[in-house]
Amino acid sequence: MVRHDVVIVGAGQAGLALGYELAQQGRNFVILERADDVAAAWRQRWDSLTLFTPRRYDSLRGLAFPGDPDGYPTRDEVVAYLRTYAAQFDLPLQLGTEATSLSREDGHFVIGTRGGPVVADQVVVATGPFQNPRMPDFAGELPSDVVQMHSIDYHRPSDLPPGRVLVIGGGNTGFQIAEELAPTHEVHLAVGTRQMTLPQRLLGRDAFWWLTKLGLLDKSVETKMGRRASTMETLVGYTPRKLKRLGVRLHGRACAASGRSIRFEDGGWLEPDGVVFATGFTSDYSWIDLPIADERGRVTHRRGVTEVPGLYMLGMKWQWTRGSALIGFVKDDASFIATQLAERAAAIAADAQPEPHQLTNAGQGD
Repeated sequence: MVRHDVVIVGAGQAGLALGYELAQQGRNFVILERADDVAAAWRQRWDSLTLFTPRRYDSLRGLAFPGDPDGYPTRDEVVAYLRTYAAQFDLPLQLGTEATSLSREDGHFVIGTRGGPVVADQVVVATGPFQNPRMPDFAGELPSDVVQMHSIDYHRPSDLPPGRVLVIGGGNTGFQIAEELAPTHEVHLAVGTRQMTLPQRLLGRDAFWWLTKLGLLDKSVETKMGRRASTMETLVGYTPRKLKRLGVRLHGRACAASGRSIRFEDGGWLEPDGVVFATGFTSDYSWIDLPIADERGRVTHRRGVTEVPGLYMLGMKWQWTRGSALIGFVKDDASFIATQLAERAAAIAADAQPEPHQLTNAGQGD
């Protein structure tokens, strides 16, 4: 068995940010990634995806994000940046290695992979918030001649047939995809819950300039403001009015399907030629054979420190603050977890040392 001080599962922004911290500590660690390259979640997203955070707020520790600091990077720029980051700091990647199980045996963690088990003193799960696509129950009731896909499978407008397209989901993903489709299709957008909107720029400054200056991004999930914000999604740079100007027609929540028709909560219905489900993702930790989740499947932790000693999470939505799952802000949680790892390693090493009088007796041959 291969053994490391720390194993990181996932080579996205969270795993790489932590890898940098551990490299600075000189730790023996490895980053396992099931895909054949880093930034797998980013590479799966649609071609024209653009971040709503400017480049000045998209850097991991040790390497500035290239380009105009006030501009907004594309998906491909993010992928290129993360590849460069891993290479520049020579992070120990083990690509094409999926963690299929995680258990604890004889005081150590054992990560099962198809290439054999990997053993670690401590483990950090950095698989991110984009794991299993969430689909509504009625999706399976649509006939095969209605082209349907989750946003993770959508890449460009040509993926959809000509005609009428329904985008389901009123978050940043749904609004961006609806905007992209508007010039080539008759686009409808189903919004289940109206979200708080935040202008991209205010008084000549980007929204994230204001959020950082006002300290709002530092509010943890344990504060009153943080608890409230963590239950809400924020729509950045988009408003229903903006999409209506582009010709997009808005509807309420899509709730059922019958034949080719999709019905909305307000009683209306639509027969689309194509459907894009921008309905988010669910987390899957079923491969972890340890008691880390509550009865609803949510990981029990405090800022990524689970109730299983030596097991940590990183890159989850609202793990600590609004920025916990954002590329330019995850480094703060990564630094915190790196400190936890170092402190636990030191404690383990101290416990393993014999008492001073034992060393003296051993030296006297007793």
